[in-house]
Amino acid sequence: MRSWFIFPALLLLAALAVLWTPARFTLLLWVPLLLVALFDALQRQHTLRRNYPLIARIRWLFEDLRPFLYSYIVESPFDGRPFTRAERDIVYARAKGDLDAHPFGTELDVYSDEYEWMSHSIAPERGHDRTQRVRVGTSQCARPYDTALLNISAMSFGSLGARAIEALNLGARLGNFYHDTGEGGFSPYHRLHGGDVVWELGSGYFGCRDLRGHFDPERFRDCAQDDQIKMIEIKLSQGAKPGLGGVLPGPKVSAEIAATRGVPIGEDCISPAAHSAFSTPIEMVEWAARLRELSGGKPVGIKLCVGQPHEIYAVMKAMLETGIRLDFIVIDGAEGGTGAAPVEFSNRVGMPLREAVIFVRNALVGCGLKEEIRLAASGKVHSGAGLAVNCALGADWSNAARAFMFSLGCIQSLKCHTDECPTGVATQDPGRQRGLVVPEKAERVRRFQASTVSALWDISCAMGLDSPWAIRPHHLHERLNSARSDSIDRIYNFYPRGILLDDPASVASARYWAMARADSFRAAVEGTPG
Repeated sequence: MRSWFIFPALLLLAALAVLWTPARFTLLLWVPLLLVALFDALQRQHTLRRNYPLIARIRWLFEDLRPFLYSYIVESPFDGRPFTRAERDIVYARAKGDLDAHPFGTELDVYSDEYEWMSHSIAPERGHDRTQRVRVGTSQCARPYDTALLNISAMSFGSLGARAIEALNLGARLGNFYHDTGEGGFSPYHRLHGGDVVWELGSGYFGCRDLRGHFDPERFRDCAQDDQIKMIEIKLSQGAKPGLGGVLPGPKVSAEIAATRGVPIGEDCISPAAHSAFSTPIEMVEWAARLRELSGGKPVGIKLCVGQPHEIYAVMKAMLETGIRLDFIVIDGAEGGTGAAPVEFSNRVGMPLREAVIFVRNALVGCGLKEEIRLAASGKVHSGAGLAVNCALGADWSNAARAFMFSLGCIQSLKCHTDECPTGVATQDPGRQRGLVVPEKAERVRRFQASTVSALWDISCAMGLDSPWAIRPHHLHERLNSARSDSIDRIYNFYPRGILLDDPASVASARYWAMARADSFRAAVEGTPG
């Protein structure tokens, strides 16, 4: 229907409403529609509205409804991204304490690359001590921390609302696992319920910065020695937008957020792309040692999404040269989430978790450092099977963010960046947050974590192993095609201990080792691709 055909129709209906008494009340409908149609036909910004006044607006309605109609009516259990319906359902069931069993066998195509499996044993183990935890802290750390096998990954106050932060932290306290603050700082809502906290320091140094946005050691010391803070995590990059800084627009910088971050109210809050406290690998490990001292001897580590491989080796060389050890390294995969990121970064920048964990594991083992330095994996983990895979790759524990958001009630509406989250999780809107009841959601957080870790222990028992840390690469099998599969130690390279020190030329990544420098993140040979 072209533009000028709609006006006679609307005018005819309006005239009928005037002349025919029973229809007169419909004037309240037809006159506004006529005005909208007239406005659409005369405006110059939108072609469809100009050619098809009023009717073109129906397209907008269906564009807005499309994600919801698809999610609730069209998608199968294995459709939906970034998390499928089946992946979300298992989190919801465990968080609510519902039955999480599945009938009638797997729905996966076991002869496609969507299927991978752990090797079980004819003689499963029994009677494990499932309270075992991971001791984090080298001999240089005076106050090591025993972490759970699954913890809450970095999500800042600001990206999540106050009630969501409260519920996560209360859940962490109830379940005895840790809650990473994200780079937005240690807020009052992280403090309120006393759950264990890992304080993440990004390039904005929120909560410990001076007026110029640089690191303030006194402010850091005063906060870091709080007993609730168990570890310090230096954020170098994150999976969804590695190598990119961030801006929290001034209108969103409320008095609470400003006080937490140590920034002016109502002004843009900027996270630079790079740190100002260090510029070389040696400076970075020296700064980590200083943070450990200022915090009273707590474990200090780094979190990053792997990019240039030689930079990882540069960090290893810096630790070997200085004798300073990081206490832990957290690997964030490119599949990690964020409140908002340019699509080019989330789709095309950063190394996926599997390859990244293997690479860093090889770097630590190859330098003889894995016995001292713990390795954690973060990126889309949501199940006991995912935890088992990370253990097979070399991770000592795992962190999750979006899975814990699902446990709070997140429905993957993909509105995180709009401040219009319908479940009150990723919004600062008090009205939307009202629906999130902290005690009830905290219990859901606890149940999800406990059930998922229990599933990991069940898997390790079925494999005939005495703990999840006994899972090795040869236990995990992956399909190469519909006719061939193999264990991942025959698909990926897993280095033996000390190989990078004894015979670096023999490894697949020898060129990256040769390019790495302890005194610079740049490659040793200019012009050589990293």
